[in-house]
Amino acid sequence: MNVLVFLIPVSVTLGLLGLAGFVWTLRSGQYDDPAGDQARALSDRHDDHP
Repeated sequence: MNVLVFLIPVSVTLGLLGLAGFVWTLRSGQYDDPAGDQARALSDRHDDHP
């Protein structure tokens, strides 16, 4: 039971670090590529034909 005193704060800290990293990538624009999405959707270069 004493180990929970150590594990709960560690897990909450790691979760908050992961959340902070995700928010940082959102704010830096790493997921923004509307032109690339449009080009990939219309391109048939990578179609897998059976």
